Amino acid sequence: MSATLQQSPPHRAVVEHLVRQAVYAKLGKPLPQTAGAPNPLLVNISARHCHLTQAAVEILFGKGHQLQVHKWLYQEGQFAAKETLTLIGPRSRVISNLRILGPCRNLNQIELSYTDGIALGFDLPLRSSGDIKDTPGCMLMGPEGFFEMDSGVIRAMRHVHMNPTDATYYGVKAGDRMKLKIGGPNAISLEEMLVRVDPSFKLEVHIDTDEGNACNLLPETPVQLTK
Repeated sequence: MSATLQQSPPHRAVVEHLVRQAVYAKLGKPLPQTAGAPNPLLVNISARHCHLTQAAVEILFGKGHQLQVHKWLYQEGQFAAKETLTLIGPRSRVISNLRILGPCRNLNQIELSYTDGIALGFDLPLRSSGDIKDTPGCMLMGPEGFFEMDSGVIRAMRHVHMNPTDATYYGVKAGDRMKLKIGGPNAISLEEMLVRVDPSFKLEVHIDTDEGNACNLLPETPVQLTK
C-alpha cells in the first residue's frame, strides 16, 4: 500500500507575487523592482524560540523522544514543534511555553528579543545564528528534566534568507548587509540586515518582535529590500 503525499498550497506571498506579475504583463507596463524580482519577498516576525540538539531534547522530554511538528515554517524542512519549555533566567524569572523549532541542530541556542532580555535579566549580545561563543547561558525545564546551557542565549541579528538567484538579482553575497524599508502608518527603515545565502533558502526576512511591533507589521504592509 503506497501513501500519497499532499502538497501544501502555495504561500500567500507567492500567490500575490504571481498575480502582480500577471497584471502588469496584461497591462503592458514595466514591473516595479519588487514585482520584477525572481521570487516574492516575505517578511516575518521571529518570536522567541530555541534550537536544541537531540541529546538536549532527550534530557528534557525523555530518552528517544522525537520532536513533533506543530506547524511547518516557510523555509523548507523547518517547523515549529509541539513541544515547549520553561526558560529560567539569571534573576529566577521565567518564560513559559518557549517554542522549540525543529529539526534538531548540532548546538543549543535560544533567540530572544531585547525586551525579553530586560525582563529576564540578560545582557543579550547581538549575534548571527550559530555564533554563541562568550554568550550567556540559562536553565531549561521540560516535563522530564532540567537542562543547563553554559552559553547560547542571544538576540538574533535581523537577517534575510535568499538563494543564489536572489543574491544575483540584488547584487549581494553571504555576509553582506542590506536595508529593509517597511511602509504603512508606522513606516521605518531597518539597516544592517545580514544576508544569508543557500540554495535551499526561500527569500524571507526575519525581524524580532520588538522590530515588528515598532512598525505594526501586517501581511499587507508594503516592504522593500535594497542593497
